[in-house]
Amino acid sequence: MASAPAPTGLVSSLADIAITTAKAAGRLLLERQPGIRQAATKSSPTDPVTDADRAAERLVVGAISAIRPEDEIFAEEGTRVAGTSGLRWVIDPLDGTVNYLYQRVGWVVSIAIEDSDGALVGVVVNPLHDETFSAVRGGGAYRDGEPLRVNDDVSAAMALVGTGFSYQRESRHRQGDLLARLLPSVRDVRRTGTCAGDLCDVAAGRLDAFLEDELSPWDWAAGALIAREAGATITRLRDGTDNHGLLVAPPALHGELAHLVAEKSGERQRP
Repeated sequence: MASAPAPTGLVSSLADIAITTAKAAGRLLLERQPGIRQAATKSSPTDPVTDADRAAERLVVGAISAIRPEDEIFAEEGTRVAGTSGLRWVIDPLDGTVNYLYQRVGWVVSIAIEDSDGALVGVVVNPLHDETFSAVRGGGAYRDGEPLRVNDDVSAAMALVGTGFSYQRESRHRQGDLLARLLPSVRDVRRTGTCAGDLCDVAAGRLDAFLEDELSPWDWAAGALIAREAGATITRLRDGTDNHGLLVAPPALHGELAHLVAEKSGERQRP
């Protein structure tokens, strides 16, 4: 049975907290970027974390815990806080760390709030471009207050598709094989290095679709809600895993890409 919808005033308050906190983390990251150095690695020697990642996570977690002490928190750099309210904050304090480390564009702060029905609020802040993407479930998607809509009239042959890759060698082999087979069937492919940013670009029509077959929840929790509220259809790319990946596209294009992916990989998708 679905849970009762959260009161509108509460949802608005949660969105305001997420936006304010994500912007504060973005300012911290901008201040710390000059001269930044890698502090450690995570899933592989090429998967870095910086002191700025950790500082941004501390800022976000501290702000949320002070205002919402009964909420659960699940953040990329290791913060796990149990909660009793039924709400969970899913935080990526710096999505695109390699870009950030190399002084490149393509990094964002991502914050989602989930209830028993999934994502309730999604916020993605791009500090370099001074953009704030946001969505509330059932309320549409916005960039700096302006409504967003996916590109509804694009065929697979003309689609610009975003993607990303794992830091694990075995996964990269699989992802590379799929991409090599898919590439001849679409206009072109882009890899920016930030899943959350790419999902917002789908919502804003700056990409036609996005697919990646291995993702962690903090990679997509906020961006997927923003893309969905802008009109995208979203399905898993693989069954039976916690990091199942996503295919995100407008409904008609999604159907074309899903057929191509299933045909070329031999795997069936499910919502």
